[in-house]
Amino acid sequence: MLDEHMFECQRDYPRVVPTVRELTAVRAEPRDDAERVTEALPGEPLTVEETRDGWARVRTAYDYPGWVRGDALGGEPDPAWLRRGADDPLDHARTLLGAPYLWGGMTPAGIDCSGLVHMSFRATGRLVPRDADQQEEAGTAVSEPELRRGDLVSYGDTSGADHVAFWLGEGRILHATQRDGVDRVVEEEEPVELRRRRRATFRL
Repeated sequence: MLDEHMFECQRDYPRVVPTVRELTAVRAEPRDDAERVTEALPGEPLTVEETRDGWARVRTAYDYPGWVRGDALGGEPDPAWLRRGADDPLDHARTLLGAPYLWGGMTPAGIDCSGLVHMSFRATGRLVPRDADQQEEAGTAVSEPELRRGDLVSYGDTSGADHVAFWLGEGRILHATQRDGVDRVVEEEEPVELRRRRRATFRL
């Protein structure tokens, strides 16, 4: 027997699973000037939860919500969208050295700190959370003496993590950063101002 309540829910919130035709900004609100919170890559599956005034509220495969223009959607997801192309997340991250910093970015054309971590793990066939605070929460805590190459360090205050970096060892990190004189993915000694804001050391 048909569950009428279920039918109503499906009618109100269509669960269509498409992808985007090209790299597309995912925004916090259905406006072109709204904050870019992440990016959708062609072939990556998206669930459409709502449509409004030419926009679609989507949820990514890594459970991240946001809005894209409806005309950006098209085609079927690529079954191999999470194809493994690297063995080590840190090795993949190193291929992005010099990529410009972009809030919400996910590609060599522009990437942010947590996007660098997310895409580096995705390159190994692993889907991890998108934002620094989510990555910290999902990780397994390790003490500083136990840190290994490729572990992660988060930074922020008591309200949560707002930055994340790969640990390289011997006091060095690799991260996407935007500060005076630096606006890209870099490998460097852990800056003093970040060291003071260190929240956690962890492993994904």
